[in-house]
Amino acid sequence: MVSIPGYVITGLFGALIGSFLNVCIYRLPRRESIVWPSSRCPACARPIAWYDNIPILSFLALRGKCRACGAPISFRYPLIEAANAVGYGVIFWHFGAGWVSAAYAVLFSALLVVTGTDFTHQIIPNVITVPGMLLGLLCASTILPVGLVNSIMGMLVGGGLLWVLAWVSPYLFGKEGMGGGDIKLLAMIGAFLGWKATLLTIMIGASVGSVVGMGLISLNVIKRDDYIPFGPFLALGAVLSLFFHEPLLEWYFNLVAPLE
Repeated sequence: MVSIPGYVITGLFGALIGSFLNVCIYRLPRRESIVWPSSRCPACARPIAWYDNIPILSFLALRGKCRACGAPISFRYPLIEAANAVGYGVIFWHFGAGWVSAAYAVLFSALLVVTGTDFTHQIIPNVITVPGMLLGLLCASTILPVGLVNSIMGMLVGGGLLWVLAWVSPYLFGKEGMGGGDIKLLAMIGAFLGWKATLLTIMIGASVGSVVGMGLISLNVIKRDDYIPFGPFLALGAVLSLFFHEPLLEWYFNLVAPLE
């Protein structure tokens, strides 16, 4: 069992990693190094001092503005830091302290980066998903309860379904379907979670994405032909599947059983 100080340390560590995730979200779509140079203001390019780079607290202290030039700081920065901190805490609460939680924490952070880059640039970086597939297979064969065979099936089912959909979409709907980034993202998710949770991820992502898309269209926020990034919805589905795939699948099968 993780003690209260353990949760605090886990949350602080998650926030620190979240600060690095913000660097990845900003630089990876621009093909910039995530190591060098040090963090700088996007507006004035002035290096950010360490005391202005403390997760969440610095944003609040600076009231969301650069100390040097006064340019606004995106609310995405404290949001990602807080989300990663909370995510790590929930993972360690649910799975306990150990390597399993560490593996799922890596997956959670990867999903946050994917969500950020897909929202801002409609890009899901290969540098996240391809190593993520390999790491998922490695973890499945060593520490995760999913097991290697289930992990491989998850990759094939997840990536394969979206690949088929991407292939047939131009013929059925007259436009491109899922992109290659979505395919590799779901393959990574499958490597960590297995085929059943991957199918649930697709169901949740498609359902939530459809509801959100129709809502935005009805409110005239977007047009019917506008692009809606699917990666964030797959990421949401993966997180829900990570924690709740067993009760959700049980509920689903109980729901459809009377219809058979």
